[in-house]
Amino acid sequence: MSKLHQSEGDINISPRREAWQKAHIDAASQALLDEDARYFLKQSLSTPCLNAMRTCEGNYIEDLQGRRYMDFHGNNVHQVGFANPAVIAAIKNQLDELAFCTRRYTNRPAVDLAKKLARIAPADLNKSLFCPGGAEAVGIALKLARLATGRHKTISMWDAFHGATLDTISIGGEAIFRQNMGPLLPGTEHAPPPDEYRCVFGCGQRGGCDLTCANYVDYILEKEGDIAAVIAEPIRSTPYIPKPEYWRKIRQACDRHGALLIFDEIPHCLGRTGEMFTFENFGIIPDIVVIGKGLGGGVFPMAAVIAREKLDIAAERALGHYTHEKSPVGCAAALATIDYIETHNLVEHARDLGRYCLERLQAMKDRQPLIGDVRGLGLFLGIELVKDRQTRERAHDEAEAVMYAALSRGLSFKLTMGNIITLTPALTITRKEMIEALDIIERCIAEVG
Repeated sequence: MSKLHQSEGDINISPRREAWQKAHIDAASQALLDEDARYFLKQSLSTPCLNAMRTCEGNYIEDLQGRRYMDFHGNNVHQVGFANPAVIAAIKNQLDELAFCTRRYTNRPAVDLAKKLARIAPADLNKSLFCPGGAEAVGIALKLARLATGRHKTISMWDAFHGATLDTISIGGEAIFRQNMGPLLPGTEHAPPPDEYRCVFGCGQRGGCDLTCANYVDYILEKEGDIAAVIAEPIRSTPYIPKPEYWRKIRQACDRHGALLIFDEIPHCLGRTGEMFTFENFGIIPDIVVIGKGLGGGVFPMAAVIAREKLDIAAERALGHYTHEKSPVGCAAALATIDYIETHNLVEHARDLGRYCLERLQAMKDRQPLIGDVRGLGLFLGIELVKDRQTRERAHDEAEAVMYAALSRGLSFKLTMGNIITLTPALTITRKEMIEALDIIERCIAEVG
């Protein structure tokens, strides 16, 4: 398997995974895993599966054997924790009242959710469309950008993930989704992502980020001359944290060259970074923001496109037209999720606990030579493991060893780029639970290193 294919997550076909399963999976769990493998199409990152779940609650998942794991992966849907009682109650109540909304009709939860998003989104981001998933929402945003500008070209980032549909892998930058897939969408230009630690322009050797990466995006906009939109994750899920000046410069470049700025916040909107919207950390406003994953409270598949009022231009065209576009159940789940985040001050909690975690991670880096870099914003954290701090060679094998060692101690997380431990716990996590998780990680790194 190419190392490029490790950029989206930990590969599910490895000797270390087989060894972990042999040591930890009992006969009943293995029988279900075998049945799963028999009936599902196999695909990297997904099937065959690692284990089988029985239940989930708060920051924890539990397997069929009754073992509990703190889940610092959660597919980034568990801002309010798994099986949040308020979300479950809202879904049950809505099922009794109105379970589905036929197209051409509206319903109270859908209108209330659109109003709520207009209230919490800054500036004139007041117009929404809903759909079942993030990839569909990105597709809507791309079509709207084409209609608004009369252009079709885009600029996006290498290593980005925007979904697994044909249009989203075209703008995405993950080899595991793009390679050998045949013709992709035309006009999808790519640029290196902002990454001071591994800058392809060598800014690390020049004393730090000098915004060459932002200048390069500006350069493409000028040379192409007909770009419809720059679409990007304001923070990559590694996470790379750009300087605020990076996005300000690209915002200005988009305005200068007549392109829209679209932010994909599907994995980390709704408070994870210490702001309700991630872009609020950078002091700029996009033309369109796409949110999803946690919007459905970790229960219901739900995504939204939120656009500036001036982009309400497609009355005679179909942008999404999805069967579950105004699902009353999905909207009820989303309303309960946002209300829970606000009433329980989870945005502030993520901001404060995230600061503490970064301090702990910096101290951990000082003690553990295997750690090359730590970074994060709120409860969106990353630990990059390297074989050598000077060469910064990625420690792929060591990172995988740490992951399975932590799993054996009751902590689950995702690897990104093959060597980066990414930590995205439920925003409801306590400081005590966070300390326990960080202690587990350091013990595992010390053992492997």
